[in-house]
Order: sequence, then C-alpha cells, then structure tokens
Amino acid sequence: MSKSILVVAAHPDDEVLGCGGTIARHAHDGDKVYVLIVAEGATSRQLTRDRDLVVGELSELSKAAKTAATILGVTELELLNFPDNRLDSVDRLDLIKEIESRVERYKPEIVYVHHAGDVNVDHRRLHEAVITACRPIPSHPVRRILSYEVVSSTEWQTPGSAPVFTPNWFVDISNFLSHKHKALLVYSSEMRTWPHPRSYEALEHLARVRGSQVGVQAAEAFCLLRQLV
Repeated sequence: MSKSILVVAAHPDDEVLGCGGTIARHAHDGDKVYVLIVAEGATSRQLTRDRDLVVGELSELSKAAKTAATILGVTELELLNFPDNRLDSVDRLDLIKEIESRVERYKPEIVYVHHAGDVNVDHRRLHEAVITACRPIPSHPVRRILSYEVVSSTEWQTPGSAPVFTPNWFVDISNFLSHKHKALLVYSSEMRTWPHPRSYEALEHLARVRGSQVGVQAAEAFCLLRQLV
C-alpha cells in the first residue's frame, strides 16, 4: 500500500543531501512524499538579516528546491520563511505548531528529520520540534521517525559535544543515486569543490561507503528514533 512520507529539512538542499535517494525510492514505490523546508537560506551570510538584499538569491533557491522536488518525484513541496541559521531565536512552540499542522494534514506514516547532534543550530532546533510534534499520543499517524546525516554539519560536530550519528537503518539507493546527483546539480550554488564534504565527489563516496556497510552499491544511512510495529 502507498505510504505518506514527510521529510522535514531546515534549508533548501538539506532534503537532497540527507535523503534525496530515499525520497526518489519512495516516489518510485508509489509513496506520497511531502517535503517541508523551514528556513529560507542565504540570509545567514549577512551581518544583519535583510531579506530585501538577497531576494534574487532566495528566489533562485526556491526555484532550485522546486526543480529538485520534481526530479525526485516529490508529491508536494512547501517552503517556509523562518530565519536562516537563527532558529534558536524562534520560539520552539512556533516551530512545533508548523510541524503539527503538516502532520495533521498529511498524516505521515514515516517522518525524516535532521540528526540531533548536527553542528548546525537550525538542524538541532528542528529535530527537537519534530520529535515534540510527533510525540506518540494515541491514534497518532507517525509510526517511524528517522534522522538523516547532512555533510558539512553532521560529521563536523566534535566528540562529546552532542550525540554522535551512529546509523542503524540503511536504505539501498543503488538505483536512485543518479536521481540524487541530478537534484544536487540544480543546487549548484550550495555545492563546493572537492575535497569539501559538500562536493559531488564526496557525496558519491559517502553513498558508496554507506552501501558497502550493508553490502549494496550505494545507500543512505539513518538513525532509527522510533518504530511502531
């Protein structure tokens, strides 16, 4: 049976970096994948946040997110306008309410979200909001919650500072790695050159390493946070 899937990401490109191949696989399997991107991107590069100064860049990121969603087979994409890399300045309840409303609307069986120990503050705050919004009250639709890794954030956290990303759930994306690559190509402004971890080469290597850990050609890795069977 078709499943409803909710992917929650902090910034445009996180959804592809973290689980682009998995999204494409869900779509191929007939599942409905809903992607919610919470923060705007770009304004964190300013000394003082001013959306008007980067309106062109924000527009390009929005277009890239929509194109990437089409490539991956996303059912519906929604972009919010929370401040980039400033989610620690937002009331947590405001984030929780946004997530709760999408859970109520889409009734997802599976939710994907950032890892709790990422060095990026938006990733951590969003993780907390999603876990709260998906608390297991009776008749809640969410049966599985998985956290994904985002290169140049998850692996950059220092030992002892936060929970370590120790994956215990792997998705075979051998047939969908090309979809992830194509989706990342439209985010060219966010990509970097090798040997930066957010380069095409590094992401290819990571997928191959994750695949080798479970005996397949390519995989994406997750931490299983909750499973109801």
